[in-house]
Amino acid sequence: MKKSRVYLSMLGTFLITSIVFCILFYLHDKSVFVPVQKLVDNKAQPVFSQMIYGGFGEDALNKPMDVAVINQFVYVSDTNNKRVQVFDLGGNPVFKFGKEGEGKGEFKFPYGIAGDSQGNVYVSDLYNGNVSVFDSKGNFLKYFAEQNPKEKVIESPGSLRIVDNKVYVTDIQKSKVLIFDMEGKKVKEIGEPGLKPGQFRAPNALTVDKNGNLYVVDTGNQRIQVFDKEGKFIKVMNGSPDGKGSSVFVNPRGIGIDSRGIVYIVSNLTHFIYGFDINDTTGKTLFTFGGNGESNNQFALPNGLYVDENDQVYITDSTNQRVAVYQ
Repeated sequence: MKKSRVYLSMLGTFLITSIVFCILFYLHDKSVFVPVQKLVDNKAQPVFSQMIYGGFGEDALNKPMDVAVINQFVYVSDTNNKRVQVFDLGGNPVFKFGKEGEGKGEFKFPYGIAGDSQGNVYVSDLYNGNVSVFDSKGNFLKYFAEQNPKEKVIESPGSLRIVDNKVYVTDIQKSKVLIFDMEGKKVKEIGEPGLKPGQFRAPNALTVDKNGNLYVVDTGNQRIQVFDKEGKFIKVMNGSPDGKGSSVFVNPRGIGIDSRGIVYIVSNLTHFIYGFDINDTTGKTLFTFGGNGESNNQFALPNGLYVDENDQVYITDSTNQRVAVYQ
């Protein structure tokens, strides 16, 4: 009888261990492995996972400004090299496309990156003043919203996001957000130059939450403005209660929202990343990480930020010439 109890106890322990192992293996195999910290605390800050670098010499990243995951590949605007570099999810270089110039498939200042449901890649060029569309292999297809850049439908595009068959573009020079359908027809403009709610000074990045609310990084005004899906102003976020006090941001840039409802905001000149709960009306900061430096949890002028479907956070670390990945 005693041996049977010992045997049953050992069998129970074995079964429990096996089940836990299988669950973790399944999650990892599906590329949705969740760090233990997140499982314990649903509002915990993400944990550093890996760095993505280019190759050596001429293949190295030089001032990476934005990043997006499109069809299981990581696309990075390699801005000073006037090109886009592409990596697999493990951070291994796959290919690159683009060169300096003003023609089709050429760049002066490649900046924002986004992908559509077909895997096509949209790249904004701040200095050429256009948005180019490429296939997944980097072959130029067309200019978005324009037959040619001389039309100037878009003057100085910054960030790009494609959500629910709409293309959102910040026009930095015009201090507006432009919204297009997938055929390139402009369906809405939001904002104008100024300091008041609903006005912008050099808006930069943007993102959209699951309810269709639009979050715009109003860089020159050191704040984030939130609008409903109709474009109506809702509130300001700047790290102070109700967004009415002094801002914690200095030159805010990238932004993204994960499935938990946490919005990540890059404070470029202080080298920090801030996390907020979009459902918390007090504006309280959930967490902050970063700081100036070269270690895995530090940045030097971070800029772009992207949250993928598995809640992995990609941050372009422009001066350190790399992309940091958190999960």
